[in-house]
Amino acid sequence: MTLSIPGDLPPGRGVPAGAPVLWYADKMPYAPLLDAWTRAQQQQDATGLRPVLCYADDDHPRSLDLAEVAAVDLEAELEQEWHEHRRRQLARLAEPPAAPEIPEDLVDFIEPWEDDPGPPFGRWPGLAPAALPAPCIDPDEAARAAIFAHLTHVGEPGISLGLVKAARSADIPAVIGWRAEAPLPLLCALLRSWEDRFGARVVAAIGSTLYVSVASPPRDEQQANHVALEHLLTTADNIVNDPPTPFPRYAASLVGAPLWRFWWD
Repeated sequence: MTLSIPGDLPPGRGVPAGAPVLWYADKMPYAPLLDAWTRAQQQQDATGLRPVLCYADDDHPRSLDLAEVAAVDLEAELEQEWHEHRRRQLARLAEPPAAPEIPEDLVDFIEPWEDDPGPPFGRWPGLAPAALPAPCIDPDEAARAAIFAHLTHVGEPGISLGLVKAARSADIPAVIGWRAEAPLPLLCALLRSWEDRFGARVVAAIGSTLYVSVASPPRDEQQANHVALEHLLTTADNIVNDPPTPFPRYAASLVGAPLWRFWWD
């Protein structure tokens, strides 16, 4: 199998050898890298290759079978995760508050963590309603805008342009066998659903951090709470553990946000 690489991109290599599902561009400065990402994205329907910013250090991607993604009963699995999270939340809220353990020599310099009331739902609310982009907003154009406006800070040695043989952006992590502690089949099923409901696009998988552009993010607190619950149920560490961001503050950060970020240790 060969990959149809656009001729206006820099040299690169396909992996794994013999039956490549991923092509890495050779190292280049970050600004030209973003330009190359844009050109590749504009040609993706013709080439069948979806662009992603990533580290070019994995010569043997272990793809997840997309049948595993298709087999996920998304709402049923999220509801199960919700009930387990709700059980832990109620147990935590029933315990007396514990004083934070801060070394004496640091007590004047460290702010205590905020109390987290958790999601404001007493029962499983179902999936967040779709908020499809307006006809004048194209999700691929929104992805390009998000990259140039919000991803310039991740320019660092080792980041490359990857082209992935995938039918849709949401399948990129599965096809490249993205290595993180994320629940990959569930995450990719959720990415597919976000693609349909919010015009989401996977734009970067850098180390253990996933960046997702959003053409139609939540517009108000109610929508944001509902979407933030789905983010929470991915078990991403930047939401759940480190730092332990209070749910209301995290949800508020999603209002109008054109880029979502998730990372797992």
